[in-house]
Amino acid sequence: MIITILGPTATGKTSLATALALRINAEIISADSRQVYRRMDIGTGKDLDDYCLNGTNVPYHLIDIVEPGIEYNVFQYQQLAHQAIQDIESRGKNIILCGGSGMYIEALLKGYKLFPVPDNPPLRQQLEQHSDEELTQMLASFKALHNHTDTCERPRLIRAIEIERYYQEHPELMASCQPVSSIIFGLKGDRDLIRSRITQRLHQRLENGMIDEVQQLLDSGVNPNQLIRYGLEYKFLTQYLQHQWDYDTMVQRLNVAIHQFSKRQMTWFRKMEREGFNIHWMDIGLPVEEKLTYMLKTCNLK
Repeated sequence: MIITILGPTATGKTSLATALALRINAEIISADSRQVYRRMDIGTGKDLDDYCLNGTNVPYHLIDIVEPGIEYNVFQYQQLAHQAIQDIESRGKNIILCGGSGMYIEALLKGYKLFPVPDNPPLRQQLEQHSDEELTQMLASFKALHNHTDTCERPRLIRAIEIERYYQEHPELMASCQPVSSIIFGLKGDRDLIRSRITQRLHQRLENGMIDEVQQLLDSGVNPNQLIRYGLEYKFLTQYLQHQWDYDTMVQRLNVAIHQFSKRQMTWFRKMEREGFNIHWMDIGLPVEEKLTYMLKTCNLK
């Protein structure tokens, strides 16, 4: 069984996932776009201690797998997540997908075809000899045409056929983009409470050495422009260390940016619901035991 726990930042996803994992003999797959990076711990909120409860460690996956500065994308995540799912299932254990990166979660659950398809000039030359009607019929032989986005323009039509032909010739790639069936739970709460949690957590991380963490990354040779591209904490702290902001201004702007990010996360999850995902929402104010009882009942587990 695969269970997903999602929600905006600072809603307690990891600790809840850990408690559930211990109840149902599960391992956790992270769905966080920045926790894949080693040595980016405080700023990404890894909180690895949260994966230990009552002296028991819960195995986790897709955390600390690449070096800072290396480009990492949704396609790579999707591939590695499928590998992790197969590994966990081979050992007869349940799986909890946990995180707040909506694009990563959706790409895995919906089965986005994200692998790059190279151009095929010989095929294009061959296709150019056919009429638009013939090309449309050819595309329809690969897949059902639910809309006209691929057939409205001749170049798009030819590219669509090129892509479908590539899929057909490389079936091994399709395994990494199969949809994943999952029962989805979401954490949400009063906006003022979440805002308070975000601000409190930001100050805690600053006190716990987040600035030093970013300085050490820079000292190790990580390109500052790359850290800025990671956004939020790494963007504003790098700019602060480059003397673009004074400390108070940096903290204020970063705090606002995290609040805005939290809202964007909820916007993405609401979009997922509109597109057919059934998310069972729980209030973050509920006691952990009540959340667990609800989740176990919804999943028909004891």
